[in-house]
Amino acid sequence: MLTKRIIPCIDVDLDDDGEPAVYTGVNFEDLTYSGDPVEMAREYNAAGADEFVFLDITASADGRTTMLDVVSRVADEVFIPLTVGGGIRTREDVKETLRAGADKVSINTAALDRPELITESAAAFGNQCIVISVDARRRFDGEGEYYTTVDGESCWFECTVKGGREGTGVDVVAWAREAEDRGAGELFVNSIDADGTKDGYDIPLTGAVCETVSTPVIASSGCGGPADMDEVFTEAGADAALAASIFHFGEYSIGEVKEYLADHDVPVRR
Repeated sequence: MLTKRIIPCIDVDLDDDGEPAVYTGVNFEDLTYSGDPVEMAREYNAAGADEFVFLDITASADGRTTMLDVVSRVADEVFIPLTVGGGIRTREDVKETLRAGADKVSINTAALDRPELITESAAAFGNQCIVISVDARRRFDGEGEYYTTVDGESCWFECTVKGGREGTGVDVVAWAREAEDRGAGELFVNSIDADGTKDGYDIPLTGAVCETVSTPVIASSGCGGPADMDEVFTEAGADAALAASIFHFGEYSIGEVKEYLADHDVPVRR
């Protein structure tokens, strides 16, 4: 089994004074202040995180560009791979985000609107730079393409945009396959249903994507502790596990999570 990655993530927005701030929420709503993005980046780099994710959570919905000045300041503090997402719409946006210090860019809405952006960006900057983010929600109806069983019912997963506020009708599994075919180097799978609940990752969702693609999959949303990471690695086949609030509020450290996983025979970087 390849080494699994532990990735803290910060969701960044502008506060009432127009200053960047980190927020956490539940089901992509009810956001509460968590800290300063640059300071948190510095702390996670020192704590032994394998990678770091910076998401500008309202850039796409507000129609603005990514806060690249903040990205640059964060990049100065981390010496591990940095992924940046939010507000990236064009190949030029990808270029500017990489120039600001990102190692990878995460694209959601713009790729769904124009899938050719994946192909163009992968060709221009390399597959390893292109992460396709999916904000998925469960649907229990007959409009999907790929189905699994969740709580005894037939379920498919729908891609959403604008922070989970709008459905697209696109099946997540079908989209993951297309994104891989177009050159995505990684898939970042978020669950609207599990986000912020601390009830564990969405195993049916993550498993459905992992079974479909060979591209590395980052599991996101719902982590309540290291046991949940163990489950998403061993039961769903994820390559990396992302978490936010358990780290932001000091419930677990990166070191504690890695020690737990190593004790349960999950290979991690120490």
